[in-house]
This record gives sequence, structure tokens and C-alpha cells, in this order.
Amino acid sequence: MRFRRRARLDPGQVTDVRGRRVGTGGLAAGGGGLGLVGIIVFLLITFLSGGDGLGQLGPLQGEQVGQGDTPSEVSEECKTGQDANERQDCRIVGVVNSVQSFWDGVFQRSGEQYPYVDTVFFTDQVQTECGLASSQVGPFYCPRDQQIYIDLGFFDELQSRFGAGGAPFAQAYVIAHEYGHHVQNQTGVLERIGSDTQGPESRAVRTELQADCYAGVWAANAVDQGLIVELTQEDINAGLEAARAIGDDRIQEKTQGQVNPEQWTHGSSEQRRRWFSRGYEEGRPAACDTFTGSI
Repeated sequence: MRFRRRARLDPGQVTDVRGRRVGTGGLAAGGGGLGLVGIIVFLLITFLSGGDGLGQLGPLQGEQVGQGDTPSEVSEECKTGQDANERQDCRIVGVVNSVQSFWDGVFQRSGEQYPYVDTVFFTDQVQTECGLASSQVGPFYCPRDQQIYIDLGFFDELQSRFGAGGAPFAQAYVIAHEYGHHVQNQTGVLERIGSDTQGPESRAVRTELQADCYAGVWAANAVDQGLIVELTQEDINAGLEAARAIGDDRIQEKTQGQVNPEQWTHGSSEQRRRWFSRGYEEGRPAACDTFTGSI
């Protein structure tokens, strides 16, 4: 995955609070010890914090669509596509820009407005409208403040423990998946999960697989957004491998030594690969109906 060298990045779509101290307290996402079982989690945070009060962001104003509050490192260092080619944090800025540009176009073609939201870089733990969350839960989307949160150290753990996450596009897949949850929040999908939060055919699993499919749809259209100049088959394979690595069955086998589908919240390795692949091959959000029929 390569970015257009002279393309301009918008670091205002990222809030960087890495290294800032956060007060201690109970964790809103299930807390310590959850580890990679809670990878890319948003469901636990939603339900344990009440799951209601989902707000809307106001209209976009000005040239910078992010909410700002970016410390000097990201705002000063992440300015062009060349920076994204050279630095991990700048690359994530570029991915955020590309993903949101794509969904902005999708919403506009439907006569609607896409609400841009920040991705927050943090270290160890972070305070959100969904509660105090630890980096142990992995990247997540908080519906209450409509932001994506990630400790970039997550990618190192994902690679070392599960053999995925090192390739740039594997990291892009993770970010695109989380923005898929933001899209679901706007379309009312998250509100319909209810108590159906576990099991191989649960609405929780179907919701996660749709977010995987949405990540594939973005990948199919990523070059058209102007920031990314090339996606190779090797890049797509890295995304597929990341999807496989974080399947519920693989994580359970690694962490518990056995597979229990009744506890699934995200779907199996095969399902996650298949739905990401479907989104990439079809290139249309309409292809991501995981709520009809078998998954």
C-alpha cells in the first residue's frame, strides 16, 4: 500500500493523546485481563455503559473536517502522503482520511451527510464517553462520542501473538472495520443489536461481519479517493490474513485451548475472511447484507 507522495493529509481527523496520564478507575469495557479476546471491541463498551444516548455530530465547517486537538507530533509530522509512506502514525492518518472520504461520497450519493469523526491515538488507557477503557480491549468504536480509539501498540501484539498486523494494509483493515461501525451507528444497525450479543448467528456477529465487509468495500475503492496510489494483491492478502487471525475460533483456540461458538461475538476466521473478500470483490455497501439468511 503506497500513498501519493504529494497528497495532503488532514491530521485534524486524528486526536493524539499518546503519553498523557489518565486517572485510574474502573474500565468500561470489561477491564483488565480481557486481552485479545476483546479485539476490535465496541459491543462490550456499548452495553456496559448503557448503550443509549447516541448523538449526532454537527455539519462540517471549514477545510479541516477533523475536530482538531492534535499535539505537535502528528499535526507537524503528518502532512503529506510521503509522510504516510514513512511513519506508522502518519499512515493511519492517511487511512482515516481515505476511509472517511469514501463514506462521505457514499452518503452524498444517497442524499445524506456523513458525519466525520476522529480516531484517537492513546497509550495504555483512555477516557471516553463510554467510560475508561484499557488498551487491552484493542481498537474500538464508542457510539456515545462517535470516535474510534486505538493504542498503536496493538498492532505489535497482534503480529507477535497471532501472526498478523505487521503489514500496512492489515492495519488499514482494522481502521476501516472500526469506521464501518460508525457507518452502522448512522444507519441504526447498532441500536438493533439488543441483547443478541453472543452466538454464531447472533446480531452481534452479523454486525461485526458487516463491518468487515464494509472494510473490503472501502479497499475496493481506496485508490479512487486520491490518497492511496496503489493496492496490490499482496496488500489484500494481508487484509484477509488479519481478518482470519482475529476470528473468534482462532482467538478462543489460542487463549482457551478450545472453541465455543456460543460465545462468539465477531465471527469465525472463515466468516471474517469471506465477508471482507465479498466487500472487496463487489465494491458496494449493498453487498454487505449480513442480516439476511445464513452467514
